[in-house]
This record gives sequence, C-alpha cells and structure tokens, in this order.
Amino acid sequence: MSRLPHRAHTVWAMAVFLAALWAIASGQDAKAPIHFAFRPIDFQLESCETPRRHAPETMAGGVAVFDYNNDGYLDVFFANGADIQTLKKSSPKYSNRLFENDGKGNFKDVTAKAGLAGTGFDNGVAIGDYDNDGYKDIFVGGVHGNRLYHNNGDGTFTDVTAKAGLNQPDSQYGPLWSVGGAWLDVNNDGLLDLFVVNYLAWDFATEPACEVAPGKLDYCHPKFYKPTPNQLFLNNGDGTFRDISAESGIRAHPGKGMGVGIADYDLDGWMDLFVANDKMDNSLFHNQGGAKFREVAFDAGVALTENGQFISGMGVDFRDLDNDGLPDIAFVALENETFPLFRNLGKGGFAEVTGASGMARLSVSMAGYSPTIADFDNDGWKDIFVTRGHVQSLGYASRVQVEQPNTVFRNLGGARFQALTAEAGLTARPPGRHRGSAVGDLNGDGRLDVVATAIAAPAELWFNDSPGGGHWLEFDLHGTRSNRDAIGARIKVTAGGAVQYNHVSFAAGYGSSSAGPTHFGLGASKAADLVEIRWPSGVTQELRNVAADRVVKLQEPK
Repeated sequence: MSRLPHRAHTVWAMAVFLAALWAIASGQDAKAPIHFAFRPIDFQLESCETPRRHAPETMAGGVAVFDYNNDGYLDVFFANGADIQTLKKSSPKYSNRLFENDGKGNFKDVTAKAGLAGTGFDNGVAIGDYDNDGYKDIFVGGVHGNRLYHNNGDGTFTDVTAKAGLNQPDSQYGPLWSVGGAWLDVNNDGLLDLFVVNYLAWDFATEPACEVAPGKLDYCHPKFYKPTPNQLFLNNGDGTFRDISAESGIRAHPGKGMGVGIADYDLDGWMDLFVANDKMDNSLFHNQGGAKFREVAFDAGVALTENGQFISGMGVDFRDLDNDGLPDIAFVALENETFPLFRNLGKGGFAEVTGASGMARLSVSMAGYSPTIADFDNDGWKDIFVTRGHVQSLGYASRVQVEQPNTVFRNLGGARFQALTAEAGLTARPPGRHRGSAVGDLNGDGRLDVVATAIAAPAELWFNDSPGGGHWLEFDLHGTRSNRDAIGARIKVTAGGAVQYNHVSFAAGYGSSSAGPTHFGLGASKAADLVEIRWPSGVTQELRNVAADRVVKLQEPK
C-alpha cells in the first residue's frame, strides 16, 4: 500500500503546528499528564481456561457502560464466559453481571433483579434502544448463541431473542461465534438495526490441537480456522428483525471479525462499518443507501497496513482524531504489528499514519485488545485508551509478555501521540490479560473514566483524576424522527477559536459499548460559542453560547 502523499504530509504537519499554537494560546499545558486512580468492582472474568486451550477461552471480556434505569448515572454490565465444553453457565461464577451506579461511582450488583445472569458463553455486548421506548436494551453476542434483552423500564429485562427472530442457526456455516456487534440505523428509517460481528468457525469436538513445545498446548493461530460472515438484521419496527445479510452485501465477505466501528466516513448521510479482522484483510462496508453495502477496504486503503501483511486486528474505534471533521480509524494488534491508525483524507480514501503519529514507535512492543477514543484530559483533542494483554496463555510467558498494563495514548494535537502507562497511574494494578473496555463519566465530575476486564482477574474501574481542570460539555441527544438514541448524529463544537467534531456511536473497542452522552473537552473555554448538530434524519440544529461543565439534553426538532 502507498505511503502518505507529500501534500498530505504537509497538511498533517501544519495541523500539528497549529494545534500546538492553539494549546499555548488557550493556556493548556501540552505536557500535562492524563491520570487514573484504580477502584475495585466485585466482578471477575471467568472463561473456563483449560490445558487443552480451546480458542474461546482467551476471547471473553466485553463490557458496557450505560444508564439502564434512566436515573442519570452510568451503570456497568459485564459479559462472562461459561463451561467451555457445554457452553452453559454451569456455575454462578459464570454469571453476567449488572452493577447499578449511585452517582458517585459506587456500584451495587442488581443482576438477579434485572434477570441478566445469562445462559451461554457470552463474549461481547452492544447497547441500543431498538424499540424507541426510551430505555436502552442489551444485545449479548456469544459462542454459538446470542441474546437480546428488552429493557422493561422497571429495572428488569426480558429475553426476547426468539421473539425477535435472532435465534436462527446459519444454514451454511452452522452455529456462529459472535464477539459482539453494533446498533445503527442503516436505512435512516428511525429504527436501530443490528450488525453482528462474527469471529472464526469453531467446534469443540473438531478443534485442532497446537503444540508450542513437546506435550504443551497453546491457543492456535487463526489460520487453522475458517472465516465466517458477519450478519445484518433489519429492524421491522414491531419487535422483530429480518436477516438481510445476503441482500445487503455483507454476507459476501466472510472474515474473522474482532471489532466493529461505525461512522459516516464520507459524510453522505449513511452510516458505514469498519471491521478489523484477525490475520485477514479488514472490511470497510460503504453504505450505498437503502440498506445496501459495498465492501471497499482495498479501494479506501484500509484493508491492510502499509507493509501489506496480515496482522492480528483486534478491537477498533472510528472517530475524528485530528479535528478535521472526518472520522479516522484506530485499531490494535499484537507485538511487532503496532496499533494502526488510518487518517481519513476525504473523498473516500484513507492514509496510514501509524508512523507519522508516533504510534508505530510507541506500540511496537505492545499487545492490545480494546482501543477507545475519547478526550480524557479535556484539552479538545481525543486520546486513545488501550487495554493490553496477549492472546496466548500464561504458559507462553517465557516467549512473550503475556500480562501487560493498560496504556493511554495522549493526543498532543493533530493526532500525534504520547504513551502514558505508569505516568497515568495504570501500573497501580498488576499487569493482566486485559480484554474489553468502555468509557463514561461514572462519578459526574466531567472527566471520562474507564472500565476494563482481564481474563481470570478482577475487573478494573479507572477513575479519571487528571489535573488541569479543563472544561467540558456532554450531549445527551434524543431522536424523534431519528432513532431515540440519535446514533449517527454528528456534532460540531466551536469554542475558544478551536473546532472539534464527534458523532453518536456506542460501539467501542473489543466487544464493548460506551453508551453515555457524547463528550467534548473544551480546555480553558467556559462556553461553546457554537454547537451544530446534524441528526440522522437530516434535520440540523444550532445552539449558541452554551455554558460548559454540564450535560446538555436535547430533543430532535420535529
């Protein structure tokens, strides 16, 4: 693949220079650290790891941050594993868990009351209000079985998988292994549709055994398994869904999906999908309108990294990193593969900037699972939090660093990064085989916090206590003509002479969902001069002189 053209390099360098000038002019210290403080939560990820090393054992760990009871506080849901042979939750230790937030970052287990313990080997979670009733519902993707839980609005959920038509086996591939999914409105009819990310074809009885030393097994390379197709389910508006995977063009491109990011990357009014694949070329599904997609990853320059090799694509996020109004792509991989960044050049094309951004040098020795893009220091530039840990078992530790600490990559402006690990407080816990991550303001202080999971280890709450006191705004959008969650809405904020962009999307990292209000850091600015919103319906809205340091609730104009 071609490198970044000379003209694009020049534009990139100019953006970085202007960003530095703005940081100085606005009183922001470009070297101020992002910092987190650890707080425990009573959950441990259990994946039934065995000496036989069955592939799903190392792949569990999705987490969601969302307000399940509409009290204004973000709660936490963890997907959990099961007995690897039966794929049943044969012990309470395998229960999925829902924790209710008291608003101060203290959590109470309400799983039993909510009815969310689950039944199978659950891998990932996607949050979305699919019936527009004002309460967020839960899709849980798992090994050979998915679940849809309808939020009843009274603190309980009902398993409506069969009623919704989401329990049908694939006639060609058999039972599929989902690592999660994303809610989005693919045809702009105001109803959220469901995209399901499927990993490789796996069967307990016929799985290969892979020796790394005489008599010693470890998890097999993805090349030993066949790819499977992702799925797209169209919302019928009556509580049921129709599988349009084939007619939409999605099914024609099987992969080994590990993460999905959603964004309207070419700003044509239709939401698109990027899927990071494991040791295969990635997929970029361009929405043609009318729920029809064309796979354009090679044309757009995102199918492979610039060296043309397959890498271990893991989780992904799809947001604007350089404040030019165009969503960029960040995903992660294993050591010596780096964490690739693709800058959106407009006109449907991307350029890899992993080297130019500093990310190649910073991440080459790391193994990552779940990247989440968000502004953690409220300076107006989005950073990237990455959960780290190797896919191999602890028995492989003599060859690679299996357990690793998490890292936050601070955006120095214009998408140039600084890696913060110990400096960010992230070595306050022992290293682990980290997996999923989700982001949200858990204690209402205007700074974004992180929830992370790790195989066979306690979950981690990382409360953001970064210095600097940057101002912020969050937008809680409620659609009327558009879907109730306003997924797909684009927001432009102008404050202190700087412009930044974000869009409403709950899909996050690896198998996870960040379903809180859409966050903007404002730096030294005490108000946003102008806020411009383009709702998925096409309706536009403007607000002027919006005071900072609050959550702004907005309903779509009718």
